Amino acid sequence: MCVLAASIAVSLASGLAMRSAAQQAAEQTYQSALKSNQSAEQSFANQQEATAAQLKETRASAAQEKLAKTIQGLQARGRIRASEQAGLTVGLLSADAERQAANAREAINQSLESATNQYRRNILGLESQRDNRRNQLQSQVNNAYNQIPSLASVILNTATQGLNTYAALPQ
Repeated sequence: MCVLAASIAVSLASGLAMRSAAQQAAEQTYQSALKSNQSAEQSFANQQEATAAQLKETRASAAQEKLAKTIQGLQARGRIRASEQAGLTVGLLSADAERQAANAREAINQSLESATNQYRRNILGLESQRDNRRNQLQSQVNNAYNQIPSLASVILNTATQGLNTYAALPQ
């Protein structure tokens, strides 16, 4: 009987030690995941800020280009009027200069709209990367905690070991 008690005690101690080690490993995985998540959040914020700054610069540049095209159109119409021509030709040339300036401004507007849409797609991509990283970290934490044997499992394994030891004892 002394052998049986010793076997059960060793089995229980071993099971509890394994459970404790698994709990510590899971806690370390959790702490590591917290740090990795904070890093992923900071990376997302930095990338989002850089993307927003790029869009802001694109918008400022587009505003300057539109202003330049407007000024060029006004200068062209001014030159046409200053040429002291009269009649239908002056009106047509002036309308053509205005049309060209308007087309140039519209092209700039379309480029700006395209840049804005690309910004939105980039942000969605960054969010997707961040969410994917979060999901990976959560999965790692879940797997680590799933590796912890339950107390009932440890006790059941100890009882099974005890029964096996008892059955193996000489009668």
